Amino acid sequence: MKFKFTFKKLILTIFIILVILIARPVGFLTYTYFKDKRPLENVYVGKTKDASNLNETKIDSIVRPSKQIDEAIGQISGLIKQAKASGKKISIAGAQHTMGGHTIYPNGILLDMKSFNYMVLDTSKNELLVGSGALWNKIIPYLDQYGKSVSVMQSNNSFSVGGSVSANCHGWQLNSPPISSTVISLRLINANGEVINCSRIENQQLFSLVLGGYGLFGVILDLKLKVVDNKTYKVLQSVIKSKDYVIEFEKLTKNNSNIGLAYGRINVNPEHFMEEAILSVYLAEKEKPTKLKNENTYSAFRRALFRGSANSNYGKNLRWRMEKGVINIINGKQFTRNRILNEGVEVFENTDTEFTDILHEYFIPKESVPVFIERIQKIIPKYKVDLLNVTLRNVKMDNDTYLNYAKTEVFGFVMLFNQERNKAAESEMSALTRELIGVAVSLKGTYYLPYRLHATKAQMLEAYPQASVFFRLKRTYDPQEIFNNQFYKTYGN
Repeated sequence: MKFKFTFKKLILTIFIILVILIARPVGFLTYTYFKDKRPLENVYVGKTKDASNLNETKIDSIVRPSKQIDEAIGQISGLIKQAKASGKKISIAGAQHTMGGHTIYPNGILLDMKSFNYMVLDTSKNELLVGSGALWNKIIPYLDQYGKSVSVMQSNNSFSVGGSVSANCHGWQLNSPPISSTVISLRLINANGEVINCSRIENQQLFSLVLGGYGLFGVILDLKLKVVDNKTYKVLQSVIKSKDYVIEFEKLTKNNSNIGLAYGRINVNPEHFMEEAILSVYLAEKEKPTKLKNENTYSAFRRALFRGSANSNYGKNLRWRMEKGVINIINGKQFTRNRILNEGVEVFENTDTEFTDILHEYFIPKESVPVFIERIQKIIPKYKVDLLNVTLRNVKMDNDTYLNYAKTEVFGFVMLFNQERNKAAESEMSALTRELIGVAVSLKGTYYLPYRLHATKAQMLEAYPQASVFFRLKRTYDPQEIFNNQFYKTYGN
């Protein structure tokens, strides 16, 4: 009887412990889920802002061109001539996911290109003709119908193709330079209101300036992009030491043409901060890819797990443990290329009106990656900031863009911070950014320009020594500085 009683107590104790262990994370995620249901803040009439939510600005007007191609071209050309005569400035916008006012000019005209979004695929050449306002979340399903996919894009589909090219984005696509390498040609309306063709052969200098030119040289009408076949991939994830990231990455990917996508994530939880990474690679399978369809991606759970890590050490530790814990479940699963690329920022974006999510990105030559990790591991905890995520992406040398950030093969460190919307938090973030830029430049790296304008002008010119000539050429092609934004206002004048 004594043994039975003791055994029952043991079972009861184990049951209680399990309940406690399960109850806390379940309760935490449930609380996060219901707390998260706040509406996004409205933008008032006569103002605009971008994804930073920190630069709401009064503007003159918003102009949306016709969906009819010829009519829209006439409208845009006329708008440029009108602005030239009146002294008004024009900023060009798509999805407005930059964060430093790159699509905003105070009291200026905002040209919203999202309606200019037609698509025509030439399957014989694997070329997509696409209006600059088209969003990737429309392009991917369109290409999917033909068994095709995007060559290079960001990791999310919420952006416009014109904005992506203007920021010269990059992604998880292995052995790839930025998106500029996939642009065959483009049509531009210049500062005189003229439509001109730009490519590596025709108007070559202007072509290189427009790619990664943040809308300062004219309005991109449409582009011809290289596309690739959609494929079925098998995912393979592994946990590694972050300091060994490049070694492990090259072990898996070097001379392996079977890998289509690859990226890594470094842990940000306080326990062993930035000591581990999860390396994910996607290997091409022989199976024919299935068509895109609506399916359960567990987005509500994934969002609760991610948003629960904001301002919570417990949430960060829970998230990293769970992400490592599901590796064995995920490994071997199959996904199509289009399925992987076709997810929006909305799944994880911040909706708390008192906070905003701020991106940084630093491009580090591969030989300096371990040193950069070691330094930022010590720097970031010194500041009152909330780091939510660090993703690593390999980027090959960019030979197409004038204001290029990949002067050699680099690894992009994409950092996402949760920031309070007040001056103190902005000041803290500014100080951190300047220190991180200093470290990146000291290692012969650079930083990404579409984000908050915290870099000093001296830092910007040190990271991008070609910027002085870039801005001088801007004034050559656009003497009245009709195409303008906060980025140019800060660094170009």
